[in-house]
Amino acid sequence: MNRRLTQLLATLALICAVAPASAADCNRGPAPAVDWSGCVKMNRLMAGRDFHGAVLVGVNLTNSDLSGADLSGANLSKAILGRTLLSKANLKKADLTKATLERANLRDADLTSAQLVKAELHRADLTDARLVGGNLEKAEFGRASLINANFAGASLRSAYMARADLRYAQLVDADLKDAELYLADLRGTDLSQARGLVQAQLVDTCGDNTTRLPSGLTPPPSWPCSSPGSEN
Repeated sequence: MNRRLTQLLATLALICAVAPASAADCNRGPAPAVDWSGCVKMNRLMAGRDFHGAVLVGVNLTNSDLSGADLSGANLSKAILGRTLLSKANLKKADLTKATLERANLRDADLTSAQLVKAELHRADLTDARLVGGNLEKAEFGRASLINANFAGASLRSAYMARADLRYAQLVDADLKDAELYLADLRGTDLSQARGLVQAQLVDTCGDNTTRLPSGLTPPPSWPCSSPGSEN
């Protein structure tokens, strides 16, 4: 009986020792490897701060300014980043699996080798962003701005890109198998070296004589088009 009581007290002591440390991390300032898992950090001004290797699982950073911040190698899985400013941020090898980035500003951000599986990026701005070698399978880019974004070697399998603006996007060796491209704007886009693209995916897309297709695929009857048409 005494032994069981001793074990119970030891377990309670361990819980008490760990819990305050975990809660205290939410009160810490930005720092490399900081643990803000589940913390609420909305509307914060943190441009240019160093979060290298940080643990930010499920953190709420809605409307915060992280422009130019170093988030390389950070774990942002299931993070809430709606309308967050991440322009020019370093997100190399960051884990954004199932993260919510609706209307986030990721212009000129570096997402090389980042994980964005099932991430939600509806209406996000990724103009000039670098997503080279990234895993974007089943990511949702509905109505997103992907102008001149670099997807070289990235996996976009089953990604939802309906009404996305892909003008001048770079897709060398990108895997587009089963990607949804309904009303996507492909004018000026070079798809000639993309993998997994089939004729059926081009139906109802918007392209013209500046769009380059892989060998064996032909422009659909809807081309050329002046714009894909977009409702607000």
